[in-house]
Amino acid sequence: MIVKYNIFGYLIGEGFSNVFKNKKSTGASLMIMCATMIIFGIFLILGENINHIVKEVEDAQGIEVFIKDDATEEQVKKMEENIRAIDGVSTVVYKSKEEALEQMKEWLGERQDLLAGYEENNIFPASYVVNLSNLEKSKEIQDQILTFEGVKKITSKDETVTALINLANGIKVVTGVILILLVIISIFIISNTIKLTVHARRKEISIMKYVGATNGFIRWPFIVEGMIIGILASAISIVIVGISYTYIANQLVNSEFMQTIKMSLVTFKDMFNSIIFVYMLLGIGIGALGSIISMRKYLKV
Repeated sequence: MIVKYNIFGYLIGEGFSNVFKNKKSTGASLMIMCATMIIFGIFLILGENINHIVKEVEDAQGIEVFIKDDATEEQVKKMEENIRAIDGVSTVVYKSKEEALEQMKEWLGERQDLLAGYEENNIFPASYVVNLSNLEKSKEIQDQILTFEGVKKITSKDETVTALINLANGIKVVTGVILILLVIISIFIISNTIKLTVHARRKEISIMKYVGATNGFIRWPFIVEGMIIGILASAISIVIVGISYTYIANQLVNSEFMQTIKMSLVTFKDMFNSIIFVYMLLGIGIGALGSIISMRKYLKV
């Protein structure tokens, strides 16, 4: 047990020693890996926020069915019953002409004086706000509602949701492509960095092989070195991305535009667990793989 512990300690110690012996090459590897992770982090955060906004829009997604001004009470009541009976409709809420006017005032905020005089001559129609349980049936449900007596017109956010979903899918594809390219570059840099260390110790490696050291025993200090570089790059990137995103997100959330459209952003705290998992996986994986590649030449039997 003590022997195994000593061997483990030796391998870890050698890995740390290699990192500090080659400060210039280690610094170059750290910068490349940090750049890789920061760029990937930007796209990851963009994707998370777009998915969040899509979810918010979907949750608030409603078809607003405007009622003709000359519709009778019986027609209005029958319209509600017919809408509720449609498969795919979850809720139906009536909005009176007065409520529609008040909502418009809220949207206008300080400029609601533009609606002065509309209390006596309310031009806003009453409506039913219809939320759907299945957005894929939106067009089908709208077509069905338009056949009901007393319906003036329908408005929906179908195009907004579709555009956001397409944007989210596009960012996922771009993120994947960029990640692959940056990972390849990072592995190349890491492997060449560690190759310098291996080359400088080639005689020592030859002696170790001569006295019977296994390839695994020789390889592990260099793998540890690569993993340490990856972990350091991950930690630095998380700090940079976290501080930058938190500042920018706070500025955006408090902006007049975001207040107007009533949309929120994902906090860094909410994304922290997934980001740290992805970053550590990337950092350790890239570092270890780069080390293994750099050692192949010197461990040939």
